[in-house]
Amino acid sequence: QVQLVESGGGLVPAGGSLTLSCTASSRNYGPGAMGWYRQAPGKRRALVGGINSRGGANYVDAVKGRFTISRDNSKDTIYLQMTRLKPEDTAVYYCNAAGTWTETGYSQGDFWGQGTQVTVSS
Repeated sequence: QVQLVESGGGLVPAGGSLTLSCTASSRNYGPGAMGWYRQAPGKRRALVGGINSRGGANYVDAVKGRFTISRDNSKDTIYLQMTRLKPEDTAVYYCNAAGTWTETGYSQGDFWGQGTQVTVSS
């Protein structure tokens, strides 16, 4: 069992920046691949990007060049640094763990955080 706790959401104007954090707590879960997802109102939850155990990351096209995923394995924490935010980035952002990492990137695992709201005003 992996527990994920997210923080850092809020209200930000368009063009602004925000950083989300996700800390994993588990006796048996090491620094494996993890991912960030988001769910906008009326839409399905969708991948934003993921990071492997070595710190390699990839992203969906909509956020490339604006979002950066990083990790601090000593703190069992991953981060989502979001810059040049747009109103269409408004969503509940979720951390996900225990997924798989392939040449195409991160695939969803079984464990989710509670979600944190990000609202970008126009």
